[in-house]
Formats: sequence, structure tokens, C-alpha cells
Amino acid sequence: MTDIQPPRPGVMPGRLPENAKLPEDFEPVAEARRWLRATRAGALATNDRNTGHPFGSLVNVATAADGAPVILVSRLSTHTANLERDGRSSILLAATGKGDPLAHPRLTVLGSFVRDDDPALRRRYLARHPKAELYAGLPDFSVWRMMVAAFHLNGGFARAADLAPEDVLTDLSGAGELLETEESAVAHMNQDHAEAVRLYATRLAGAPEGNPEAPWRVTGLDPDGLDLARGDLTLRVPFPERVTTAAALRAMLKRLADAARAG
Repeated sequence: MTDIQPPRPGVMPGRLPENAKLPEDFEPVAEARRWLRATRAGALATNDRNTGHPFGSLVNVATAADGAPVILVSRLSTHTANLERDGRSSILLAATGKGDPLAHPRLTVLGSFVRDDDPALRRRYLARHPKAELYAGLPDFSVWRMMVAAFHLNGGFARAADLAPEDVLTDLSGAGELLETEESAVAHMNQDHAEAVRLYATRLAGAPEGNPEAPWRVTGLDPDGLDLARGDLTLRVPFPERVTTAAALRAMLKRLADAARAG
């Protein structure tokens, strides 16, 4: 007897051709990982506690080490009251740019938000959104982490894919040493290797040079890559291979810097 698995959220049986062929230049997993890590704000949809209708709001977003969305919210906000009643929600992470907004990629993350007081999550959020330091310490603010159920990526016409959490999230198994050294490694890169960080952003990720008085900085790292920010700009620099130890991280950062200097 074959077990019948329920469809993932967002999957539409009978509406799309089974095993429909995707464009050869469309890499949904890589694209989903990039938008998940590099997008700094999103549209949060919660279930209104009074009517049950979808309630949309705008929130700043960071990620946990595995890529799960992290938000900082106030108990005075309607979306927080909704999450306290029902954590089921989604976040739409959309790119902006010239032309038709629907021609740009967007990633919907579905899951359930739970409050999480892990200091690492708070640190990662504030590294991505340093201005939040002004209010993050107020007693009504708390950090929430999404327990991801599914992803839906829309990269434009005929470029859509439903993805499971294990397809997109970073595997943290065996990476305990790296996660323990993340905070010190981030501080070290920003304080002592600002030029290398600039090269990662401009030479490897194609970011503009910008104002040298507002340098690029590392906001987080994990086995799969680096998260960088400069003002309102955020981006992701993936590692060419998985890193799980401090020694492997040092070697990888040097390798990336050498590649960036080589053009």
C-alpha cells in the first residue's frame, strides 16, 4: 500500500501540468535561497483574530542561521495579536525595480511564527536592521521565528516552483563550531577586513561601489554563505561549497578574497 502524502501549501494539483518542464536557465532552489537571504522587508499575512480574514502588514525581515525568517514585533501591533492567537502566516519577499512589478522575482514563505528569545536571533536581526536598536529593548518588543512549511517562488512567466523546506533552508547539522564562532567572525571581518568585505560585495556579487564612508559590512554567516549590507542595500554571497568549522571558514574567506582581487 502506498502512502498518500498531502500536498505542500501552495501546490495546485490539476491546475499545472505534472512534471512541467522549467526553462533551462531557471534555477529555483538557488534563486529562492538568494531572495530569502537578501530581502530585508516583506509583506506579512496573518489571520485576523476577529474576522478570520487575511491581514496584510509590512515587516522588516532577517533570517536565522538556517534561513528561517525572523521578525521583531510589538505587542501593540495587530499582526502580533493575530500571531498570538494563530501563528499560521506567510511572508512575501518581493524584488523591486523598473518596469512591470510582476516581471520581478518574488518568494512566498509559508509557515507558523513562534516567539523565540534565542539571543542569536536577536543579534542577527539587529545586525541586519541596526536602527531597530532604538526600540528593540522596549518591553513590548519580541523576536519571532517562522517554522517553515513550504516555499513558493515566482520568477516570472513560466518560472514558478513549489519548494520544500529542506530544498531551501540551510542544513546546520555538524556546523556547531561555525555557529559558535559566527559572532566573533562577523565582528573580525567588519573591523579588520573591511576591504575584503567590499570586494565580496562589488566583485563577487556585482554591487555598486557606493560611498566609501558607508562601507559594506557582514551581518551574518552560515554554512552556505555570507550576508552583507550597506545602508538599505542587502545581498547574499554564497559559498562555492559548504563550510562547518572555523578553520574552513578562514580558508573560504581567503579564497573568496583572492578570487575577488583576481577580478
